[in-house]
Amino acid sequence: MTDTLTMPAVVEQPDAPEQRRRIRPSGGVDLLYRSVLRVGGAFVLVLMALVGVFLFEKASRALNVAGWSFLTTQAWEPDSGHFGIAAVLTGTVLIASVAIAIAVPLATGMALYVSEYVPRRLKRPLIALVDLMAAVPSVVYGLWGFAFLQGHVIGLSRWLSTYFAWIPFLRVTNSDPRDPLATATVYTSSTFIAGIVVAMMISPVICSIMREAFSQAPIGEREGAYALGATRWGMIRSVVLPFGRGGMIGGTMLGLGRALGETIAVYLIISPVFVIQPHILQNGANSVSALIALRYGESGPVALSALMAAGVALFLMTLVVNFGAGMIVARSRSGAESEA
Repeated sequence: MTDTLTMPAVVEQPDAPEQRRRIRPSGGVDLLYRSVLRVGGAFVLVLMALVGVFLFEKASRALNVAGWSFLTTQAWEPDSGHFGIAAVLTGTVLIASVAIAIAVPLATGMALYVSEYVPRRLKRPLIALVDLMAAVPSVVYGLWGFAFLQGHVIGLSRWLSTYFAWIPFLRVTNSDPRDPLATATVYTSSTFIAGIVVAMMISPVICSIMREAFSQAPIGEREGAYALGATRWGMIRSVVLPFGRGGMIGGTMLGLGRALGETIAVYLIISPVFVIQPHILQNGANSVSALIALRYGESGPVALSALMAAGVALFLMTLVVNFGAGMIVARSRSGAESEA
């Protein structure tokens, strides 16, 4: 008895050129898509360069008058030739620092809650609510801070200055916080209150970026952490947070860029001073953007050029911060090492 060897059926394969023609995308569509992207990117860069050239041209007169003292002078008297941005630049950094110190923990907690803890039926409404907060105009935040928040924060400011006055920037001069009859106006219109308002504005932006980064943590690494006996928080600490580190840093820097340039909300809150004010709980603060909004309408040629010079400093500062944020977000991996 002989065995019959059955040969497998040979499936005819299409010719390679014909298969490539069938799966190859349209070259014209790809070329058009790339061209549109290149034109859009080049337009943004050209527009940014034109803004910078315009600011430098308008600021050249003031910079020639002030020289390098423009960065070290606290007073703002352009008509007398004595002006600089030392005070307003310091105030800008302090307000942004207070905002970031409050916004980053708040945004991180909200992003983790939305991406890891919230029930599925509530996830979309919460995401929409956070995005809606980011769309609220800054003037609304400023009015809310001026009319409502400021009066409710005075007690917190008094408490901080009472028990933490040993920290230099939490000390309030010319006031005894333990005196019940002491005036409360010393705590109003402060860097601290302006920083809280700005923090409420930038928290949704930071939260959205962090949430996107956390939600992309690989499901395999999540399940691996659970398989090794990790709790939910252990999985978040060893998988989600390391994966989203780039998004956390990038979101923080983007929020910092917005905090540095915030104008109307800060303008409505602060009481402008032109001295370096390191005590964040004390009345009196300033920022570059608020200075421009305050003095633009009444400025002569020299003062207007000085405001443009202040705008150049703010432009360069926010440019560096935003470019740094973009580089960090672009380099944040999809699949960076985790501790699981």
